[in-house]
Amino acid sequence: MTSPEPLPGTGSTRALRPRVTCRRCHRPLHDPESRMLRLGPECRDPAERVARFEVDQETLPGM
Repeated sequence: MTSPEPLPGTGSTRALRPRVTCRRCHRPLHDPESRMLRLGPECRDPAERVARFEVDQETLPGM
């Protein structure tokens, strides 16, 4: 007797991203910045934006 074929879609090794929802409206978030803040673009104030700074760094010794 042969083993049954697995159901389609169950043999995937790809991990699913955890579902992240907005803290205010509870809609699913897809944007990396929104997921990090847990606030959608419609629900956040411009003052709540993440500040990003580009900094020049010295190379590591020995490289």
